[in-house]
This record gives sequence, C-alpha cells and structure tokens, in this order.
Amino acid sequence: MPKISVTSDAQTVITTFETSPGQCQDLLDALQAAYAEFISKQPGFIAAGLHVNDAQTRIANYSQWESRDDFLAMLRSSEMRARNKELNALCRSFEPVLYEVAATY
Repeated sequence: MPKISVTSDAQTVITTFETSPGQCQDLLDALQAAYAEFISKQPGFIAAGLHVNDAQTRIANYSQWESRDDFLAMLRSSEMRARNKELNALCRSFEPVLYEVAATY
C-alpha cells in the first residue's frame, strides 16, 4: 500500500492519461495487466494506485519506488517499452512525472 510521508525516501511518480470513455476500460485493463504481470515485480517497486475520473476521460496513476533509478530502469526495459506502445494506442497522451512529498495533512 502507498505510504505518503515527508520523511520517506521513496520516489513518487504520478502519471496522467488522457483517454475517451470508449477507450477508458481498455486502457485501465492494460494498466492493470502491466502492474500485475510486470511492473509490481520490478526491483524497487513499493506500491501503486489507479484512479479514474467520473467522465472516464482521465486515468491518474500514483506509484512509489525505492529510488528514481529503480523507476527509470523499469521504464527503459524492453518489456515496458513494448507495453507503453500499447498504452499509447489507447490514449491521447500520458506523462509520468517524478515527485517528492513536500507536505502531508
């Protein structure tokens, strides 16, 4: 489970996907398969969550990694590059952005 803490050394990655209601479920299925079959088994993976807006036009993905290098190694793998091509075909755009926790309430 994700743990959000200012004192954590974890690397946080938030990715937003722009999609359409007709493609949302297909994209969500592909993301769930990617996490179940590959991403969650990679070194440094801690946890992730997938969120869908009411209009089914956006999916937000929150993931935590032990380090930036762990996330980048997963992202650069041949397996993930192939999966990203599939994900790209199911959405208008997606962008992973790395963050550090600044504050919690």
